[in-house]
Amino acid sequence: MTGPEHTPLDDIRARIAQAARIARRAPADVTLVAVSKTHPAEAIRPLIAAGQTVFGENRVQEAQAKWAPLREEHAGLELHLVGQLQSNKADEAVALFDCIHSLDRPSLLTALARAMDKTGRRVPLFVQVNIGAEEQKGGCAIADLPALLTEARAAELPVIGLMCVPPAGIEAAPFFALLDKLAADHGLAGRSMGMSDDFETAIQLGATHIRVGSALFGARG
Repeated sequence: MTGPEHTPLDDIRARIAQAARIARRAPADVTLVAVSKTHPAEAIRPLIAAGQTVFGENRVQEAQAKWAPLREEHAGLELHLVGQLQSNKADEAVALFDCIHSLDRPSLLTALARAMDKTGRRVPLFVQVNIGAEEQKGGCAIADLPALLTEARAAELPVIGLMCVPPAGIEAAPFFALLDKLAADHGLAGRSMGMSDDFETAIQLGATHIRVGSALFGARG
């Protein structure tokens, strides 16, 4: 039923539930990461009031400024870094975020391991895979994935899954299926894949975390 109080968040939750049912999965097994990058706190508060607790940001500095007051106001929020991370921001990222989706190279691995050892925080990580072998995109090459995972395990980093951003403008399903297979091959439970335009497909192909921004917030601020 669509009433006057029906919101974009209601719509996304209903679509998650439907996609999960089709895949014979429990909707609760899919974490909605509301990507609030570039949107102000005023746009975020209504989602928090509606029960959304997991949010994603692209940049460390923007997240620091925005989320300190929001976290003082609301307990139990979870903040995920879904954008590229520079190694020199690893300390700040480990202090601020509850999950990092963009581990993609040995130098960043070393910086994150050092930051986690220093703080004692063990922040769950996804390894970002350059699933479409696109030169302009971040992410670990598929061929380099085994070595990076071996190094992460040796450093006792809590890698919980793989993340990808498929090439734009073409069918995403084969790339999601490939990420699902890679995660299974490496014994990883998490699959961070699917955004506003394709999250239903991602759920049907095994996504555990979907990163939805524009469908919740509208165009970027």
